[in-house]
Amino acid sequence: MQQTTQPVPAAQAAKPEPPAPPPEFQEGNIAHMDAAALVRILTDASSPEFQKAKVCQRIGELGAREAVPALASLLSNEHLSTYARYGLEPIADPSADDALRAALTKLRGNLLIGVINSIGKRRDGEASPVLAKMLHGADADVARAAASALGHIGGVSSMQLLQAALAKTEGMTRMAVADAALVCAERLLAGGNRDQALALYASLSAADIPKPARLAAMSGIIREETSINRPR
Repeated sequence: MQQTTQPVPAAQAAKPEPPAPPPEFQEGNIAHMDAAALVRILTDASSPEFQKAKVCQRIGELGAREAVPALASLLSNEHLSTYARYGLEPIADPSADDALRAALTKLRGNLLIGVINSIGKRRDGEASPVLAKMLHGADADVARAAASALGHIGGVSSMQLLQAALAKTEGMTRMAVADAALVCAERLLAGGNRDQALALYASLSAADIPKPARLAAMSGIIREETSINRPR
């Protein structure tokens, strides 16, 4: 008796290999390149944006200081600025701070806000005077970003700048300044500056401070004064 061959179900049939992405969307060996090779890609005008973005990410992993000039040149690029900042933020060398600081006077809008955020992450105190001026600029989004960066930078200088801004700002910007001052107080505590932190909390407890920040400041005072670790 002749046996019939059963057809293979479609679900079990061998699936074709997915097509390879076009060359401009191929990573190549970027994940294994050294800093010199990465910089060559960034500075090559013919390199696709996709590859440059991947290079920025790789440089961030390496923390390669020699890539700072190439990354800095991309801070004004609307497509690659975020990736350039991703590459700059982990670089420990002061030249990365210099590059971000220099961009503060050259950029506008979201590109500027991104650089301000990176400065806050790196806690670059040298940028504080410029950030303080931005608190009173016409762009409210930039002002709020500058306030947040000052709070994250922390220290007595930021405390003084934020306290001064509380008396000169209003609306949403003033709320952002108050929130940043709370962050600054926490930074002061973490740095062992308890007296300054409590003084900042006290100033934020004033009746004219936005209520959420005022309540948070009062909570901070209570927490510190009732802590079993407080100085005695």
